[in-house]
Parts: sequence; C-alpha cells; structure tokens
Amino acid sequence: MPGEFRPVESRPEATRAKDLVGQNAWLVDEMYEQYKADPHSVSTSWQEFFADYGNDKSSVITARLEPKVASPAPPASSAAPVAPAAPMRLLGEPIRGAAARIVANMEASLGVPTATSFREVPARLLEVNRSIINSYLRRTRGNKTSFTHLIGYAVVRAIADSMPVMNSTFIDDHSGPRVVRNEHVNLGVAVDVTKADGSHTLLVPCITRADTLDFQGFVDAYEELIRKVRSNKLSADDMAGTTVSLTNPGTVGTLQSVPRLMPGQGCIIGVGTIDFPTEFQAADPAALAELGV
Repeated sequence: MPGEFRPVESRPEATRAKDLVGQNAWLVDEMYEQYKADPHSVSTSWQEFFADYGNDKSSVITARLEPKVASPAPPASSAAPVAPAAPMRLLGEPIRGAAARIVANMEASLGVPTATSFREVPARLLEVNRSIINSYLRRTRGNKTSFTHLIGYAVVRAIADSMPVMNSTFIDDHSGPRVVRNEHVNLGVAVDVTKADGSHTLLVPCITRADTLDFQGFVDAYEELIRKVRSNKLSADDMAGTTVSLTNPGTVGTLQSVPRLMPGQGCIIGVGTIDFPTEFQAADPAALAELGV
C-alpha cells in the first residue's frame, strides 16, 4: 500500500447497512419495500435489521441526450422571419431498482485504487485431485466437491497463510486515506440468481471467518449459503462483512476478466474457463496425450 496510508490493526465496526452496500444492495432495497408493505412478511432477522434502517436509495438514473443546436443565422432583410428549430430531446428508459443499484455500485467501484494481474495456472492436477476426492465421496458420503469448492478454499488459504496483505481494505473518508488490516478472511461467493420474471442477477453471500475452517467445514458453509440463496432464506448477516470476493465467469466460457472491486473489500478473484489452450482445442486427443498437454 502507498506509504502515506496510516495502517490500523483491525477493521472498525461499521453499521450493518454500510456493510451491505455493494453487490447485494439491490436485495436489501427489495426486502425493505416488502418490509414497509408488511413487516411480518420478512424473517425476524430482517425485521430487526430494518427497525432502524435509514434507507439510502440510489437516485433514478435516466439516459438523456440533449444536443446543442446552433442558433439560426439572422434572416436577410428581404426574407420572411424563420422560426428557430426546436431542440432535439431524446429520453432513454429510466434505470430503477436493482439495475440502478448496479449502476451505483459500478460507479462506487471506480473510487477504489486497484491493480489487476492475470495468471494462467495448469489445472490438470486440480482436475485429477477432484476426481480422486469425488470417487472417495461417492463411496462414503454420496456427495461431491466442485472446482469452486477447491478454488475458493485455495484462495482463502493462500491469503491467510502467505499473502494477508490481499485481505487489507482501503478507506478514504473524512479522516483521509487509510488501510484496514482485517483479522479474518470473509469470502464472498458470487451466485447467479434467477428472479421471478426470468431475469438474472448476482448475490454475493459471505462465508465469514473462512480462514478458521478446514476444507470440509468450508464446503459445508458454502453449501449452506447456496441452500439459503435457492430457498430465499438469506439473512442480513449472511451478506455482510465480505473482505475478499470470488467470481466465476469461466462458467460462461470467459478466459479472463476484470471484475469490479467493491468498496470495503481487499481483492476480487475472477476465475476463467478451465480448458485446453486455444491452439490445442481442436487437436486429436491422442496427439494431446502424446504431447502431454
């Protein structure tokens, strides 16, 4: 971090509302509207959260184009007066609700100083180990582990054991720029959510104190969050306090991306697609085996 930052040893306690500003803020807005209509329609934890919630809604953002129109030249004395042309006015569709929150989040992310690095990592050993683990699990517990489980846990262990600086948070408020050294790795995991109207959006629930979990505990915590997402039972606490995020654009074929870092977080890890290098993707499998690709 730049030398002018004044380090502090631990993250100060922030309001729960501020902790939830970020990828999940759209859900807070929707739950708040539901709460205002009928407080008992939301769970007890949400009722407690909204009891003193100061809802700071994003303004409606409207795309607007109002080009300047040059004033007409004065008519010649012998010509009839010409009425000035009406200015063009094109109004776009207003951006409201969750979409407006996403716009606000993207704008807020531009205020966080970032550096982006890309790495290509051989995934063959990851694939082999996953196959071995799943073979064992099928014979014992009957479930299986995913690449996200393995990669997420590897990210947590790498940060906690070797690179704790990646878990530091930048803050710039009335006290000036500062760096906060977070005590634990709270991992936010991006989850694609299909809404009632068929549209898609993201939720980022948080595995708190992920660095204190062994692999089985991490998988259990991850699966519990996914269960809550699918059953619409996430609480405010499930989404607060994220210090590091994991997003997985590789599931849609993305090789590499530049995900946005939300305020309050130290880093965001974007996992690209797991595949053969492009130049080998059309090669014969026997040739790939012979080359050791």
